Amino acid sequence: MGYSMTDGFGTWGGWGMAFGGFMMIFWFAVLVALIMFIVRWSSGNTNDTPRTDAAQILKQRYARGEIDAGEYEERLQFLRTAD
Repeated sequence: MGYSMTDGFGTWGGWGMAFGGFMMIFWFAVLVALIMFIVRWSSGNTNDTPRTDAAQILKQRYARGEIDAGEYEERLQFLRTAD
C-alpha cells in the first residue's frame, strides 16, 4: 500500500546513516595514517642512523685491532647511554 522496500528509511532500512559515519571515520583514519607514513618516510628516520653507524664503526675498529676490548666496551656503553 504505497510502501517501498526501504519503508521510508533510505537504503538498508536506516543503516545507511550508521555506515556512512563509520566510513567517514575510517577514511579519515586512513588519511591520517597516510600522512604520518609520508612524513616519516620523507624525514629519513635520522634518529636511529647515527647510533647504528657509530656502533658499526666501533665494531669494525675493534675487529681490526685499532682499539682493545676495554676501550670497545667503554665506548659502546657511552653510545648506549647517549640516547
